[in-house]
Amino acid sequence: MTSLEVWIDVVCPWCYIGLKRVQAELRRRADREVRLAWRAFELRPDQPALPGLTLREMMAARFRLDKGELDALFERIRRTGAEVGLDIRADTARPVNTFDAHRLIRHAARDGRATPMAEALFHAYLTDNQNIADPDVLAALAHDLGMEPLVGPAYAEDVRADRLRADRLGIRQVPAYVVDGVPMATPFSR
Repeated sequence: MTSLEVWIDVVCPWCYIGLKRVQAELRRRADREVRLAWRAFELRPDQPALPGLTLREMMAARFRLDKGELDALFERIRRTGAEVGLDIRADTARPVNTFDAHRLIRHAARDGRATPMAEALFHAYLTDNQNIADPDVLAALAHDLGMEPLVGPAYAEDVRADRLRADRLGIRQVPAYVVDGVPMATPFSR
């Protein structure tokens, strides 16, 4: 059995696209047994839970990109997402803290629902532009998958451990793939 670990952040449009590509590749390789695990990688661990600027506004200020550069970037994201069947509206998403969203993926994993939960979180944030740091939004997503909501600090240490392991493996950006313990540019290169 092959072990595939994918480090993601649920506010990253490239990770959402990566999720869809992983799903498609696993369907194509249905003859191989793969144990898939979604790992937490907070791109902005200090981001507040309350939404502020849109991603477009934040990137314009942080990277000093002009309107044309931003338009091209977000069009590339939109077009690449559409190629795998996604409606990504990253430019109007408002970045928030993702720690609890990652805990919810771990919560879902105990019942084999990590992938549907990750997908639901990506959709809520990148398509519907919901605040995925809001406990009510997280509870609704859990309910939609027939799960109990998160209670207390459950899975917090798992999320922190994912980041520490990413650091040890040299993972600095997402999505990142680790196959049988070895970091790879793409999970299906061997």
